[in-house]
Amino acid sequence: DGEQTKKGGAMSSKKSLVSYLRVSTRTQGASGLGLEAQRAAVAEYAAREGRKLVVEYVEGESGRKAARPELAKALAHCRAARATLVVAKLDRLARNVAFLSRLMEAGLDFVTLDNLHANRFTLHVFVANAEQEARAASERTKVALAAARRRGVRLGSARPGHWRGREAKRT
Repeated sequence: DGEQTKKGGAMSSKKSLVSYLRVSTRTQGASGLGLEAQRAAVAEYAAREGRKLVVEYVEGESGRKAARPELAKALAHCRAARATLVVAKLDRLARNVAFLSRLMEAGLDFVTLDNLHANRFTLHVFVANAEQEARAASERTKVALAAARRRGVRLGSARPGHWRGREAKRT
């Protein structure tokens, strides 16, 4: 049970797996969109490696949020059970260099299936790139929304008729 292999930039052994699946919104989570592919990738990896998947944690939260309760549970489970965290894609786990660094420094075993042979350096580069892309996408969205407002477009709950039939939900 203690055979060690270098995977995903962290040492992982032939021990049990804890899966963490994430989609960006609760609506996507409820629909199952995106989760099926992640789940299939994890199951295929577990079967190929002859490892047992003991639990799956599913989150419907933005990866930019620091407070992701299901990820916290998955990490705690890994520590308590000395299991390996497995994620289908690195961006499902982290788009923040500081978070990834803390995870690596904590010595938690993890595997990212889209980067099985990446080392610590390349994982940091990938996450730095994802962090920059998230910032750029956020900036593009802010610019586009500001331009729409200047043109008089009413957005979100300010749209005419948005609350029709749902007035009681408005607070």
